[in-house]
Amino acid sequence: MNRVPMTPEGYQRLKDELDRLLKMERPKNIQDIAEARAHGDLSENAEYHAAKERQSFIEGRIQELQAKLAMADVIDPAKINQSRIAFGAKVKVVDIEADTEYEFVLVGPDEADVKSGKISISSPVGRALIGKEVGDVAVVKAPARTIEYEITEINFV
Repeated sequence: MNRVPMTPEGYQRLKDELDRLLKMERPKNIQDIAEARAHGDLSENAEYHAAKERQSFIEGRIQELQAKLAMADVIDPAKINQSRIAFGAKVKVVDIEADTEYEFVLVGPDEADVKSGKISISSPVGRALIGKEVGDVAVVKAPARTIEYEITEINFV
């Protein structure tokens, strides 16, 4: 079993979602099923079928979260050597060709959210940045073009 790196915040977010599903969503869904059952004929009961479908989703998500939490290797970025880019680093880079600045936070695959600037350490950009220092150039081979990012700043949140 491979451990999956995760920040303490990402671990807590998954744990909070699991707690909400177990303590709030699952009991409410059980109640919804019981109410729908009380309405009679289950074969034509849309509320019952919707509640059963929701139950399936909730149970699947609970299993998924439990597996992710079991596989998590929680890494505190504050305890990492901070002279090079590593897991948990907040990195400012400049696309040399486009002269555009970007800011990335390197996180585990389960925490990645490109819209908020969180990229996975296993993504092409993440792999290119790992181990680099300020002033280095990371080369990313993308389908459209090869991108060169110059590292301008490294912080650990």
